Amino acid sequence: MPNLISLQPVSLKNHPDIKEDLIQKYIYDNPDVLGLGELLPIQRERVQPSGGRIDILMNSADEQIRYVIEIQLGATDPNHIIRTIEYWDNEKKRYPQYDHCAVIIAEEITGRFMNVISLFNGTIPLIALQLSAFKTGEDISLTFTKVLDRITLGSDDEAALEVTDRNYWEKHSTKPVMRDVDEIFKDLSQYTSGYELKYNKHYIGLAKDGISKNFIWFKPKKQYLYLLFKSNEDTDLSARLEDVGLDISYDSRWRQYRVKLKNYQEYKDNKALIEECVKNAMDYFNISSL
Repeated sequence: MPNLISLQPVSLKNHPDIKEDLIQKYIYDNPDVLGLGELLPIQRERVQPSGGRIDILMNSADEQIRYVIEIQLGATDPNHIIRTIEYWDNEKKRYPQYDHCAVIIAEEITGRFMNVISLFNGTIPLIALQLSAFKTGEDISLTFTKVLDRITLGSDDEAALEVTDRNYWEKHSTKPVMRDVDEIFKDLSQYTSGYELKYNKHYIGLAKDGISKNFIWFKPKKQYLYLLFKSNEDTDLSARLEDVGLDISYDSRWRQYRVKLKNYQEYKDNKALIEECVKNAMDYFNISSL
């Protein structure tokens, strides 16, 4: 029968070996530990035009929200709060097409911090996470507790458009899912002839003559993939997609449909409807099919 034990808390601020850079790397490599949903790391130590560096920049899985993350060992202080908000504001102004949310991580979220944040009256989307560390044998275990959720709804073009390759996607997805991408792309050759797959950091788009033309694009996951289409909402088409059991959503802000496909066979079973989505996307961009 297992025994119940008390974990020994550890102060990271005073720890001789655990420094902020190590914690940054741990979070960057394991974004799920923050408890903010599925996040995609973008960059560590992101240089700001006005000086300073963002500790970590991350993206939500649907690429709608950018998280500007700052880490503070010990208790929050005014400089830490101001720096985080300044970086959030910089990123928001540079890339206004995305929502941005500031995230403060500290070992102690003080009452003074809460008082200062209340002065902004909900105008700044901010999340506060309390970082706790416990000694487990020779190792240190980290936990993150949300003490303040984002108050309001508030991504890096360079990062989103960073070119990768197929090997990158086979590691971040799986080879079977990537084969589904290939088969769907090939099967849509009536519309995609002359285009090639372009492997970007957060999605696989289309390019023609070296120029990106993403009227459709793919986001492969481990066990499924998203097929996305840019177009105005068609309520009749949306209803028919849902009626056949497809997992779909429409983002009115970004004017895009997202269809979740389990495999190539699900695509084949619903090819006619998906082709309608492709045609709508081509019409949206005024692209002629061949």
